[in-house]
Amino acid sequence: MKLLTGLIFFLSLLIFSSVFISPEVFPYAGLIPFLIPIAFLSNLVLFLLLALAWRRLAFFPLLCLLLGYKFVLLTVQLHSKNPEAEGLKLLSYNAHLFNYNNPSKDGSDPNVFSWINEHPSEIKAIQEFYQDFTVENQNALKFLSKDGELEYTYHPLRGDAKKRSYGMAIFSSYPIVNEGIVFSEKNSNGAIFADVEVGEDTVRIYNVHLASMSIEAEAFENYDSAKQVYRQTLGKLHQGSLERAKQIKVLSEHINNSPYEVILMGDLNEIPYSNAYFKLSESLENAFELAGRGFGFTYNRILFFLRIDHIFSSPSLIPLQFTTHNEVDYSDHYPISATFSWDRFNP
Repeated sequence: MKLLTGLIFFLSLLIFSSVFISPEVFPYAGLIPFLIPIAFLSNLVLFLLLALAWRRLAFFPLLCLLLGYKFVLLTVQLHSKNPEAEGLKLLSYNAHLFNYNNPSKDGSDPNVFSWINEHPSEIKAIQEFYQDFTVENQNALKFLSKDGELEYTYHPLRGDAKKRSYGMAIFSSYPIVNEGIVFSEKNSNGAIFADVEVGEDTVRIYNVHLASMSIEAEAFENYDSAKQVYRQTLGKLHQGSLERAKQIKVLSEHINNSPYEVILMGDLNEIPYSNAYFKLSESLENAFELAGRGFGFTYNRILFFLRIDHIFSSPSLIPLQFTTHNEVDYSDHYPISATFSWDRFNP
């Protein structure tokens, strides 16, 4: 028992500390944090067994549980619901090109446009935004700006910007006084920002879509298919975490140079137990941690236990409410929304 306890204790410390190691420094460091829930549960079981047996060795798994308690808070929250919270309301949504679930014959589902438009958020950040100027009912910029009622910035990542393209967009019921690109990959990934004037104040809104986790969810539907892609998936996960580490470095530098308070939203493709998540948490706070409820899983596929869509903000911006809209299944991601304290602004 001493050997087993010592081994679990040592491995748990290594696994917990992996969140502070960038994949750029140590190969496959981005994969180790996936073992954190297993390490925590192993120590919980071991502590109960040793404590019931009145063994002094129980101190070691207890220490690991205390050290790993932060990861519990990253996983589940019990804040009370606050749907009537008044303040600055924001929405983030990876829309999966607007045609994931039951698309119509022309390739889009107008219901998703209706849902986004009807959501009471004043600022909306959309990833995997599909724009088609050639087909009236796929002119997403027209629909989601409510025929120009809302201001917006759109950055195409692929396609013809004058005809059909997809990229990232930010819509705002407040004036956009400045906009720009943080980085732009030649695929579906990038980061853009818009400086939004709210009353007499200005807040910088980031819309972010980091490199994909490259998980083929369908491959895990049965044992045989999962076995076939096991090694390939590990390699993709490693490569994705490495790319995101580089993107986070660029993004963090841009945030640190912002002249305004910051709200960052988007599909980060990062679980809370990751170096990238902890890197952002050095200067920003996560709305789910401060105002969320439940597990907040945002991935709408077979790997449903992933929370990879996030809303971060400067510490001076206080989240009053955070919601994962898991009733909305138009995409392979669920929308997330948050309300921030209006007292921070001067409307």
